[in-house]
Order: sequence, then structure tokens, then C-alpha cells
Amino acid sequence: MIELNDIEGFEWDEGNKQKNYDKHKVSIKEAEEVFNSQPFIVVRTAYLNEERFQMFGESKHRLISIIFTIRKNKIRIISARDMSKKERKFYEDKLKEEIKGYSRLQDRR
Repeated sequence: MIELNDIEGFEWDEGNKQKNYDKHKVSIKEAEEVFNSQPFIVVRTAYLNEERFQMFGESKHRLISIIFTIRKNKIRIISARDMSKKERKFYEDKLKEEIKGYSRLQDRR
């Protein structure tokens, strides 16, 4: 499990910064903003022999999907883009599950 508290910042591949904006219209600032927003969901994925993660979260303007890895306690964003229809449904369903779980905890008190 990743601990975001241990993260020391972001590291961007120089080539990916501009390519990501050109292709998906998500700026560095907006992508990093998602890590400071709540709620967000992170799932573990894999790519070749590198551990990667997919984050589903919100910027001030839209729902964003981010693929990233962690290198030397820094988040290295590989891709950031608008969530697909399928990803939005996944994100919204997970949030509903969390709200139901929280409500059940409150009811037990």
C-alpha cells in the first residue's frame, strides 16, 4: 500500500509534460491538484516490471484519471486525462459504497 504522507513531491519526465498537455489538455498544475483533492481512489496496476497506480479523482474543473508510479519517494505522473465513461461509473459507484459504509457506521453509534 502506498503512503502518500511519505511522498516528497512530483517528478516529471520533460518529454511527458508537454505531450500530456497536447494530447489530453491536462496541465501539470491540474494533474498535481488531484492528489490534494478529496475524495480520490487509487488502484494498483502493473506495466511490464514496474509497479504503477491509477488514480481517480477531481480537479477544480473535471474528473481526472491519472497513471503514475513512485520513484525515490516522488510521484512520477505518466498520464493524466479525463475519465472515460466506464471510469466515471467506477468512481461514482465506489464513492456511493463509501458513503453507505460510513452511514452504517454512524447508525451503529
